[in-house]
Formats: sequence, structure tokens, C-alpha cells
Amino acid sequence: MTGVAGVVLAAGSSVRMGRNKLLLDLGGETVVRRAVRIARAAHLDPVVVVTGHENEAVEAELHDLQCSAVYNDEHALGQHTSVRAGVAALDESCAAAIVILADMPFVTGEMLRTIADRHAETGAPLVVSHYGGDTMAPPILYARRLFPELTRVDRRCGRQVVKRHRAEAVAIDWPREAMRDLDRPSDHADARRALAMAESAAAHE
Repeated sequence: MTGVAGVVLAAGSSVRMGRNKLLLDLGGETVVRRAVRIARAAHLDPVVVVTGHENEAVEAELHDLQCSAVYNDEHALGQHTSVRAGVAALDESCAAAIVILADMPFVTGEMLRTIADRHAETGAPLVVSHYGGDTMAPPILYARRLFPELTRVDRRCGRQVVKRHRAEAVAIDWPREAMRDLDRPSDHADARRALAMAESAAAHE
């Protein structure tokens, strides 16, 4: 077992956004397409996308990307059901999986690659992301031996797995702004401006 998989969670109903945030545009591509493209650019393999709400429209955005979609018919019950569905879809070639939220557009391929590399270097069963030094959030890497714990029904299973194995974990610190997600229309507008400014700055370097 050598591969590190990406499990992209893309099943939510986007209640606070008022429309499906995964289909919103960011820099000329949809939010969900951006997340999967970045996972592939980080050489995660395979990449499994867990869909739920408006799954056909979400999956249509991914038709030409190297990924597989898994429909979670229990997505309304909570994010833990999508983690379970995604991890259950991985085959035995996967040594670990990085769970990624599709609506965190400031997570980069470099971040994902660093997480995978840190697992390879240390053998740690858990690699967690810290933002600003004190807040933990995805992406989080789980080694295969933790998969059975992730597939339990308990809605707090992910947090419980982290708590149980925290002493074995490796933590990586990222800037707090990388944790920004897309919950409300103002978040989307802010993200579009920030990404446009970053692209403009890069073009003038």
C-alpha cells in the first residue's frame, strides 16, 4: 500500500448560501471543480468525490477530471456520512486518505502535498492541519488503520478519531486565512476578490 487518496466532500445542501455553492464560479471554474483539480495536482490518487445534494449537476462538473464520484444518499444526516461513504469507496491500495472540504478554496495543492509527504516521512497515522496555531480543520490525513473508526455511524466520528490518536498525530501549521470557507454570499464575493488579486499579483511578478 503506497497511495494517498483524496476524499473530497461535496454533498452539502448549502443552506446558508441560498444556492449550491459548489456550482458557483471561482476564477473561471466551479468551486467543486477547483477542489478536485487541486487534489489531482497534488498527486492524490485516487480522488473520490462524495456527492449528495444536486449530485447530477455536481458530477457533471467533473466529467473530464480523473476522479470517481460516490453518491451519499444519507448526506442530509451530516458530514460524517460523507466521510464514511468516501472512505468505504477506497480500495486496498490506499495507504492513507486526506479528507478535503470542497468549499475551502484557499487550500492549495502544495498544502495537500505537504500533508502527504509528512505522513510518508514520519509514518504518523494522523496528520492534522492547524490554522493560526490554535484551530484545527481539514484537510486531515488518516492512515488506513484508522479507516474502520471513520466508517462508524457516530456523527462525531471524525473528531473522536482525532481525539483518540492525538498523541500519535503530526500537526502542520497554516496561515489562518487558508481556513476560509464558503458559507454565505459574502464569503463567495470575498473569495473571488482575493483570488483575483492573487492571480494579478502572480502575473506581475
